[in-house]
Amino acid sequence: MRLTKTMRWTALAACTALAISACSTGGDKKSSDQGSSGSGKKGGSISIESGEPQHGLVPQNTAESEGAQVLAQLFAGLVEYDRKTNAPTLRVAQSIETTDATTWTIKLKDGYTFHNGEKVVAQNFVDAWNYGANQDNAQEGLPFYDKILGADELAPGKDKKPAAKELKGLKVVDDKTFTVTLKAPFSQFKTMLGYTAFYPLPKAFFTDPKAFEEAPIGNGPFQMDGKWEHNKQIKVKRYENFPAADGKAKLDSVTFKIYDKLDTAYNDLRADNIQITNKLPISAMSTVAQEFGDRYIYKPESGVGFLGFPISTNPAFGKPEIRKAISMAIDRESITKTIFSGTRKPADDFISPIIPGYRQGALGDAAKYNPAKAKELFTQAGGLPGNTLEIGYNADGGHKEWIEAVGNQLKSNLGIEVTFKPFEKFGAILTALGEHKYSGAFRMAWQMDYPSIENYLRPIFSKIAIENGSNYGGYVNEDFEALLAKADAATSDAEGIKLYQQADDILIKELPYIPVYTYMTSGAYTKAVKNVVIDAQNRIDLANVELA
Repeated sequence: MRLTKTMRWTALAACTALAISACSTGGDKKSSDQGSSGSGKKGGSISIESGEPQHGLVPQNTAESEGAQVLAQLFAGLVEYDRKTNAPTLRVAQSIETTDATTWTIKLKDGYTFHNGEKVVAQNFVDAWNYGANQDNAQEGLPFYDKILGADELAPGKDKKPAAKELKGLKVVDDKTFTVTLKAPFSQFKTMLGYTAFYPLPKAFFTDPKAFEEAPIGNGPFQMDGKWEHNKQIKVKRYENFPAADGKAKLDSVTFKIYDKLDTAYNDLRADNIQITNKLPISAMSTVAQEFGDRYIYKPESGVGFLGFPISTNPAFGKPEIRKAISMAIDRESITKTIFSGTRKPADDFISPIIPGYRQGALGDAAKYNPAKAKELFTQAGGLPGNTLEIGYNADGGHKEWIEAVGNQLKSNLGIEVTFKPFEKFGAILTALGEHKYSGAFRMAWQMDYPSIENYLRPIFSKIAIENGSNYGGYVNEDFEALLAKADAATSDAEGIKLYQQADDILIKELPYIPVYTYMTSGAYTKAVKNVVIDAQNRIDLANVELA
């Protein structure tokens, strides 16, 4: 999933992800992954920091972190991920079973209803997935249905019309049961099902999709409290009919206050105008631990930060040697220590270190700072036209400092002129890239949608993700596609990971993006709240937050 602000992009290749433990980079950094436990005050209202979501609040069309944070409170999926291990656990699903990893039978629990009182049944999931899989609906989540039988008929590609309206592989057995038949065996399918694209939709969505975008009707612990007030706030309140067994929200209401500058949000946190943030500005990094103490959250998360290239539309970036030279001219250690005060770690793989299949040092020489070799390689490859490079970034996420630091390093080490293009919102740069209206290098990042190595590969670098997904560079490699297909059909996690790593090796050789750093969750909360947990997807578990 694409990360906004501190960025989240998106994952899959093991049913159990690595346990995430709180960690520290030095004695002055206290760390924790949750607030104090114990009984708190009942009810009450809080505000938290948010950015403006890119699209309307529809699960099938949300592939960025701000919208996903809101939807995670409004909806409950078939599975969720353990807060410590990332392993998928059943939520709305009573059971998810298969004997061949191709045909899956999903049974639902009783007790879940949508916020308009409509009962959650199997048809709600089937209808939602059919809608998301149809290319005419232009949903961001379309690539996630590609493994289901019949997906090619609903998404035949550009300039072609869908030959069907429903996925062949989806069958409703009864209100509590439906089956899913995949094109080929895929042992990780259950792990995928916690992603937003697999949330159910009520009948009301299909009656008026536009109205739904502004005031979605979900089945989660919170419901909308009025409409989304763009660039201002999104208010939600506790859904009283949410199943007690799943844990009703403890707060009465939460306001997502929308900011375009993290420094402003942080100042509001310090003044207790908001109570929680899961993103901190660079300016706060050197003092936040001392100021917030145990209320400063510092732990590994799944995000990877990149410098991307529109290689399909800008021939200047066409040579892998040019991209490798740029990578070798970046001093990752300096950026993560100096700019981020140790709250990022130098990237050495396309995969997050918390995901099974990550390999320490996988990037090899490409990630090693070597200005002399970088300059030599850059010159041999012919350099860049006009000896200039422009880097675009979203100005609403605290990226100016590190992007300019990278630019200064490239200027010094490669002897080029570097300019910068700030986009006001993250959605603006995504739109410009998606419509091929921006051709410079760009800041990008990815956070897992689900805990698997596959999720760091297909959603960002596959062909299907160009028109429907997050392949903003337009990268295409048929060997990469073939390895993904082989890995998908692997009969064991170990075999699958090995094949996904071979696909990763192709990315490492060609560097369609340059991995720069991996994320650490850096959040904080005020004394007004407790039981604050931020998971590996950098989402706040708001249902369990209480007033202190």
